Amino acid sequence: MKQTEVDYLFNDLIANPGNFIKAYKQAKEMEKQQIIEAYIAGSLTGCGCYDYMKKEDGEQYYNETYGGNK
Repeated sequence: MKQTEVDYLFNDLIANPGNFIKAYKQAKEMEKQQIIEAYIAGSLTGCGCYDYMKKEDGEQYYNETYGGNK
């Protein structure tokens, strides 16, 4: 089963309490990838344009919606 960002962050902080910044950055990257994958999956089921969707489309959506790598 895939681990959520919150679960990852919690588990990592329990195991390594002094490693907050690294765990936070990793959780943010996991969240970004999940949003990109969900955007692509939602677009594919909604428009029937599977051949036209690329990871870059999901990354563009993420950057426009969430302001890039904040």
